[in-house]
Amino acid sequence: MGLPPIFYHYFSLPLPYARTLALQEHLHALQLLHRRTSGDHKDVLLLLQHRPVYTGGRRQLSTSPEVEAEARRLQEIGADFVTTQRGGQTTYHGPGQIVGYPLLDLGRSSPPMGIREYICRMQRTLESHLSESHGIQHSPSEHTGVFLDERTKIASIGVQVRHRLTTHGFAMNITREPLAWFDQVVACGLTDVKAGCIADATKNSNAQASISVEGEVPGLVSCFGRVYERDMVQMDLSGEGEIEDAIRAVEEAARAAGPWLRAPMQ
Repeated sequence: MGLPPIFYHYFSLPLPYARTLALQEHLHALQLLHRRTSGDHKDVLLLLQHRPVYTGGRRQLSTSPEVEAEARRLQEIGADFVTTQRGGQTTYHGPGQIVGYPLLDLGRSSPPMGIREYICRMQRTLESHLSESHGIQHSPSEHTGVFLDERTKIASIGVQVRHRLTTHGFAMNITREPLAWFDQVVACGLTDVKAGCIADATKNSNAQASISVEGEVPGLVSCFGRVYERDMVQMDLSGEGEIEDAIRAVEEAARAAGPWLRAPMQ
């Protein structure tokens, strides 16, 4: 397609959020270094599930008593709480939800891709995947993210761009497992909106039982490549050097972390 391919990797185990955030920062630093020295830096798409975690965006970096009390409450029901530099407000990540972290150089496009266009393409990718893989039609909304109707949100978007290099990304609910966790917060600051998922939205009862996060990867990767006009190549970790080492370390942290609490009681 003219531009270098995007290399993608799917993590089979749910990852601790803080370690995954550190992985993004490490890969961002490598991209910036290699762009400045050789111009031979890889664009990467990380696909994964997280261990249960609530995250806050830039608006919630304050250490106010209210934020601290909310963090304690959420930790008591079995989730981590982490503040980040992405856009958006509080949201949830966990098993049963596919998370995508594109680490792309927007300056590679000609002309360079703006942040608004980048986010619009991300939303279009998720909408296309729902339609093509599951026959699910989205509902237009004034809010960022993907909605099934005006009160049901199935996917969230929150990104950060520094030096034209992207971090953070999107999250889409696949199974019902994330829904009870979402019920514990006002996700993304939308008081009248609840979380939905593919398993509930699909009209094919036979398909509902077989829906899994891993099963979404091929269709999502295909849509991502088409919408961003890039070839997609599965990453061969055996030849990736520092990238391989960083990814292997996060996978080992996931194995060592052990089990997590299941969804809170309704």
